[in-house]
Amino acid sequence: MFGFRYVKFQPGNHILVYKKGRVVREGVGLSFFYYVPTTSLVSVPIGSVEAPFIFETGSSDFQTLTVQGSLTFRIVDPRKAALLLNFTLDESARRYLSDDPVKLPQRLVVVAQVLTNKFIGAIGLRDALNSSEKLTETLLSGVRENGEVRSLGVEVLGLSITDVKPVAETARALEATAREEILKRADDAIYERRNSSVEQERRIKENELNTEIAVENKKRQIRETQMDAEMAVQQKKQEIDKNDLLFRVTQENERKKLVALASENARAEADMKAYAVKASMDALAGASPSVIQALAAMGMDSSRLVALAFQEMAGRADKIGQLNVSPDLLRELMSKGK
Repeated sequence: MFGFRYVKFQPGNHILVYKKGRVVREGVGLSFFYYVPTTSLVSVPIGSVEAPFIFETGSSDFQTLTVQGSLTFRIVDPRKAALLLNFTLDESARRYLSDDPVKLPQRLVVVAQVLTNKFIGAIGLRDALNSSEKLTETLLSGVRENGEVRSLGVEVLGLSITDVKPVAETARALEATAREEILKRADDAIYERRNSSVEQERRIKENELNTEIAVENKKRQIRETQMDAEMAVQQKKQEIDKNDLLFRVTQENERKKLVALASENARAEADMKAYAVKASMDALAGASPSVIQALAAMGMDSSRLVALAFQEMAGRADKIGQLNVSPDLLRELMSKGK
């Protein structure tokens, strides 16, 4: 009515009220009456804004990659942003007069795209596919330090890369290469497992052979020890037998010596007796038989003398008429005969 209008803004907008080219009122979430013909309203959104992006870039080996992510920012200096961008509202205070507020996220995305092209263009395809984390750090620091972004009074809150992928043909080729590599690694793993199994089997066989060799060596040592002991016993036995043989030979020699000595003694004694007999015979050669008989009777006991007497009487029996023998003499002769 009469050009005056009431307006109320939300807390997420920083309001600048211009009259005659000067800011006459400023604040967040204002509500007031203003005169439309002479007043300009500038509404700068200060809340965080997420700007998703997706664009293509090329690697150093001339492969096309698609980078997808999002950028979060907010305007921290509304006056600086209002100077470079047109945030002026129309007379209804509901729409912007230009598309600058809509283009602001795109301008930030362009900065991120330029930095991405520079980063991806310096590395190869495989490195680019595995560089999401490093790319995110590079883009975030690059956008924050960019002079244009700073001049707009914008603060970049965060940046994330959700996907880096090649075109479909390259992806299939990489999949085939990766599949072949995986199959090769599987074959290598099977080979390593079999080789390990063979190696383990070889070690087991080697340990078994070493054990058998050790057992045989121990048996050989035992046999050698037994043989040494048997040889020692045999040598000891031979030494004992030799000593026994020497002892027997010595005994035999001593016995032979004793027999020879005894034989010599016996022969000497026989010679002596023969000499004595011969001497006696030579002495009695001229004696009468009665003298010889008398000499033989010398030293005999009474029984033998009686026997000689009876023998003498028997030789002269034809001349003896009667012989009387007393009982006492007969008893004495019988007792001696016993």
